[in-house]
Amino acid sequence: MAPETNKASGSGGATKNDEPVKAPPSKKKEEKKDDDLSEEDLALKQQLELYVERVQDPEPGVQKLALESLRQEIRSSTSSMTSVPKPLKFLRPHYGTLKAHYEKMSEADLKKYLADILSVLALTMSAEGERESLKYRLLGSEGDIGSWGHEYVRNLAGEIAQEYTKRQSEEASNDDLIELVQQIVAFHMKHNAEPEAVDLLMEVEDLNILSKYVDKTNFKRTCLYLTSAAKYLPGPDDLVVLKIAYEIYIKFTEYASALQIALFLNDLQYIKQVYTSCDDVQQKKQFSYILARHGTAFELDDDIASDDIDREVLEEIINNTKLSEGYLTLARDIEVMEPKSPEDIYKAHLLDGRASAGASVDSAKQNLAATFVNAFVNAGFGQDKLMTPPTDSSSGGSGNWLFKNKEHGKTSAAASLGMILMWDVDSGLAQLDKYFHSNDNHVISGALLGVGIVNCGIRNDCDPALALLDDFVDKEDPSIRIGAIMGLGIAYAGTQNEQICRKLSLVLNDAKAPLDVIAFAAISLGLVCVGSCNEVVAHAIILSLMERSKSDLQDPLTRFLPLGLGLLYLGKQESVEATAEVSKTFDEKIRKYCYMTLLSCAYAGTGNVLKVQNLLGRCAEILEKGETHQGPAVLGIAMIAMAEELGLEMAIRSLEHLLQYGQQNIRRAVPLALGLLCISNPKVNVMDTLSRLSHDTDSEVAMAAVISLGLMGAGTNNARIAGMLRNLSSYYYKDSSLLFCVRIAQGLAHLGKGLLTLNPYHSDRFLLSPTALAGLITMLHACLDMKAIIFGKYHYVLYFLVLAMQPRMLLTVDENLKPLPVPVRVGQAVDVVGQAGRPKTITGFQTHSTPVLLAAGDRAELATEKVCHIEGEPRLQRRSVVAHRDFYRAYSIKYELQTLPDYLGIFGQV
Repeated sequence: MAPETNKASGSGGATKNDEPVKAPPSKKKEEKKDDDLSEEDLALKQQLELYVERVQDPEPGVQKLALESLRQEIRSSTSSMTSVPKPLKFLRPHYGTLKAHYEKMSEADLKKYLADILSVLALTMSAEGERESLKYRLLGSEGDIGSWGHEYVRNLAGEIAQEYTKRQSEEASNDDLIELVQQIVAFHMKHNAEPEAVDLLMEVEDLNILSKYVDKTNFKRTCLYLTSAAKYLPGPDDLVVLKIAYEIYIKFTEYASALQIALFLNDLQYIKQVYTSCDDVQQKKQFSYILARHGTAFELDDDIASDDIDREVLEEIINNTKLSEGYLTLARDIEVMEPKSPEDIYKAHLLDGRASAGASVDSAKQNLAATFVNAFVNAGFGQDKLMTPPTDSSSGGSGNWLFKNKEHGKTSAAASLGMILMWDVDSGLAQLDKYFHSNDNHVISGALLGVGIVNCGIRNDCDPALALLDDFVDKEDPSIRIGAIMGLGIAYAGTQNEQICRKLSLVLNDAKAPLDVIAFAAISLGLVCVGSCNEVVAHAIILSLMERSKSDLQDPLTRFLPLGLGLLYLGKQESVEATAEVSKTFDEKIRKYCYMTLLSCAYAGTGNVLKVQNLLGRCAEILEKGETHQGPAVLGIAMIAMAEELGLEMAIRSLEHLLQYGQQNIRRAVPLALGLLCISNPKVNVMDTLSRLSHDTDSEVAMAAVISLGLMGAGTNNARIAGMLRNLSSYYYKDSSLLFCVRIAQGLAHLGKGLLTLNPYHSDRFLLSPTALAGLITMLHACLDMKAIIFGKYHYVLYFLVLAMQPRMLLTVDENLKPLPVPVRVGQAVDVVGQAGRPKTITGFQTHSTPVLLAAGDRAELATEKVCHIEGEPRLQRRSVVAHRDFYRAYSIKYELQTLPDYLGIFGQV
């Protein structure tokens, strides 16, 4: 045992002596490894080792020849990499040797050659974080960077981003990096790697040079990536990216796409530039349809259309005067012109006896519900079975139904005629006129509101709505004043009409005016000036809020004052900060509610994660008695997160957590937030959640869930939602309030007999219509206290939904704007951002002839070569213009038609 002990306890010297003994096994291992190589690989390895030896030769000529040979071997192996190339693998042991020799070299040209080789070897051999590939590239020659292969260029781009950040912190010069960046960007753009080029330029904060490298083969993919990336960038970087995309679209005459970005930026100068850059009247018609769908008030001047006739045609399109005509064309084409009664929607015969017995009770509340159902289902069709029956009908005309409603119920009944005749101004005003001569103030109030609904989204030089409603704003009766004020707000939403602003501001400052009149004046001001940051109007609302007494502040209608203030800053982000600070000085009863409302409106549709986290934090607070600010905070989460799909899914999960752990007032708002996130877009998981909540023990949670089911299925005729609501009508047949909610939801689910949508987004979810969102928010804030507002005497706030109603159709018209049937493929949209080549943009398509309906997530593309679209490849919405192929130049026949029916596009025919 002794010898072993001595061996184990040997000195340090013994260990050193042992080290050489380990070498032979590794040599054997190497020999064995060499034996595993094929003859070709072994020859390559020996050849490379020979080159490495000769690189170190003192003779410059030998060195140069060896370096050239090495470069050739490496280049040929790295041009397309699926695994580590063999030259890089065999040169791994010699990397250190070559680096050491580089430091000793004196001749500049040869040193640069070796630096190029070391830069490529560093791709797989340098230590992490050393950025040796970039270091040697900067020391090397300025040859073609792409000759070393894509993987090398990609790795270099990553190291440049790290080095740029380091130099920025040290305030060092970046000129050498920018030169290299330009080479890499040129290479990426040439080889269909536009996203990588854009990412690199974003990293080095030099995106402005992108337009130099874009050409007609890659500008669409580049701009698609820019606009998609903008959703995930913080401000003001997102706006910078969008402006660059706009400039590229203008450069390559893709005017329709440029116009969409101009609308997103809400920049009237950009909109005008699109019109003035284009000389084609047919394309300008397409632009006008886009503006009409978005609801933008835009004045045309001589620079845009010098010809008076052309200008009149364009103004007619922007003013939406033919919207009713196009909508009815669609209805006739798919044969749904036949009026439907509320009973056709309830389908009580499919339920058991108790439900039908409950439904047959002729109560004022159920008649009121039938009024709304009738209005929603027959919206825009111009005829129904309650308000516009034939004169020889047994029901005796609209008068009979009107007086089956009590007091304020008559207001909603009279206004429902406006919704039935929606967008048809001439016929609508003629039929509403008879109600102005009524002795019942509630009927007059409803007629005034109906005038606003008929004119919603339709602009007219004569301003018939203003002429009719103006005098009634100053009447003594509060109900008449509210009808006129609401009518003005709905008819002129988003127009920033100064005359109306002055008129309604006077109402706000009227000390004698009752609170409900002031509340609706604030909402109408917010709608008329939505997203304008109008300081004068904001000041008027703030003063009105400060003048409210303690008792007024406890009234549920007071919530409309902060909401009207919030609508002024809809989507304007930081612009709200000064007003938000002022709100902190309000009375403690309204202070937090006002702040939450302002915050949620200002960041609506932005997807701002930090603000969502802020609002979630507010929802975690333990409330003091009487505080209600968590309701708007929950709605705010949905309003902000609805901007893009990823944020939307995350918000749904967060709201489900709030359902489990939140207090009662939060649970009452969560269903409404879910309804907003999935509006007119039934999602099965959310549908199941709302179905569960519709049976909640808290009746207000159940009411909110039922209304949200209606919002989610709005205009879809979704069979599953319709079945759920039928079962709920049976379940709640004894509860008049919940049954009322079920009826409203049933009417919404069959909105416009399935031809309308409430979704405020259009153009592939890129553009958000501010007036549509404003109408939805107003209705949802009213639903935060349903018992006081919806079930009180202010149920007509449901008519604010008309601001969001749009046909979900694709209609094609010819050069003369006459409907032209064209075969199109309609299918589920596919996200093709960042994909090279020309990937399919839709899947699971069916071929139809226009006009067609587009559901949430649908796109359409032309299915024939007999027509061509006037505008290159726009996202077509509600209408499109086509021309004869021999009359117009041939365009690509693929079109990205957005998720929802959108603006009317323009096509032509061979």
